[in-house]
Amino acid sequence: MTDRPSNPDDETQPHDPRSWTRSDATVPPPDPGATRPGSDPFAPAPATSSAPASYSPAPEPRPDWSRPAWAGSEPTPERWFEAPPTPTQPVAPAGRKGAGPGTVLAAALAAAVLASGGTVVALTASGALDRTIVQAPAGGQGPNSTSVRQPVTVDENSAIIDVAAKAGPSVVRIYTKGIDPNSAGQQEQDGVGSGIIFDASGWILTNRHVVAGATDLVVELKDGLRYDARVYGIDTLTDLAIVKIDATGLPAATMGDSDGLKVGELVVAIGSPLGTFENSVTSGIVSATGRQIQTEGGNLRNLIQTDAAINPGNSGGPLLDSTGAVIGVNTAIARDSTGIGFSIPINIARPIMRQALNGEQLTRPYIGIHYLAINAQTAKTEKLPVDQGAWIHSTEASGGPSVVAKGPAAAAGVKDGDIVTKINDQTIDTVHPLDAVLSQFSPGDKVTLTVLRNGAETTVVVTLGVRPANLE
Repeated sequence: MTDRPSNPDDETQPHDPRSWTRSDATVPPPDPGATRPGSDPFAPAPATSSAPASYSPAPEPRPDWSRPAWAGSEPTPERWFEAPPTPTQPVAPAGRKGAGPGTVLAAALAAAVLASGGTVVALTASGALDRTIVQAPAGGQGPNSTSVRQPVTVDENSAIIDVAAKAGPSVVRIYTKGIDPNSAGQQEQDGVGSGIIFDASGWILTNRHVVAGATDLVVELKDGLRYDARVYGIDTLTDLAIVKIDATGLPAATMGDSDGLKVGELVVAIGSPLGTFENSVTSGIVSATGRQIQTEGGNLRNLIQTDAAINPGNSGGPLLDSTGAVIGVNTAIARDSTGIGFSIPINIARPIMRQALNGEQLTRPYIGIHYLAINAQTAKTEKLPVDQGAWIHSTEASGGPSVVAKGPAAAAGVKDGDIVTKINDQTIDTVHPLDAVLSQFSPGDKVTLTVLRNGAETTVVVTLGVRPANLE
């Protein structure tokens, strides 16, 4: 039910707000009358100077040559990258008396007018003024230019501030009470996690391990309002759950697109670390995508790895991109590590969110195969004809046949040894693995598999079934 520490063999741990406390500490029950202290006991005392007095001789006047150039009142030059033109003086003809200033100015103006008029006449006669001006193509690329991608400057501090202001109101704190199904002793426990409002009518996305086994749920909004809540459904594929409260007009978060994430991209996490510091904001980058970890709740795949600070109590809170859109749900941190956290991509969560809004039971699609994701090394070792795709192949880890008897794939004619290269028009590769692509469909959908069989390409249409709840 609640966030909890993992067993010693588990290299990851969920965000357990109790794991940091002393053995006699407990998570306090919700107290609507609680108030926050009005002063800061940790404010530093004002600093005082105790440096000894220093003595030095009286300064002497500096000579003119030692004055810096900027100390004078010289004007800023008109040109910075080239020398200013050398001024010329009018020269009077030899043997004649020079003309006065007025005469010289009048003569200069007349010459300028005549010269410009003559130039216009000459250009008009030659047709030079009638030529069409050819504009450079967009992007600054001309026939003799190289393609240069202009860098985009992002003010990171400003972006984080904007993300916190936009997404903060949609992040909630979830208080739980009940029996943790994964705990050794079946004792009632209290816990605290986080959640994301994804619809204004009281729909909240969170982690399965936050609410599993809960008999009592309370959701607290950012403004302090609290609502009794219930678990609408538990995801059978990954560590996700849907919670419902009876409220309307709530600030719903914007859902992003996790498929477009790039390693190194700025991300922001918001949640209630340690179950105490609600709506805390941390930032970092996308460290990697497509990660797989083993937890007490099962094997989690296709995760986002981030170095944004995630702590016990952040479970169920959002991972956001620089626009404030949710691109992941924070779910686990690596044990004994710094800056290694994991989030479930929002595109994997999107189908069950849609089912909840439609009033449907939370279900996941099922194809009924065991496969091995192909990479360059697998292709070389197994002498496969392609270096990406999903090889339908039975292994020791699968513990069963590659094509499950009477399953959807078997009914469609999928065979052992087939290599799935596409699902509909989506190529199967390391960025788009088969299970992640399938997770975006619903049971009952028909999908077309493009497969390589005995060196020839063929297609198979599969009607997806319902994934069993206890399937690993």
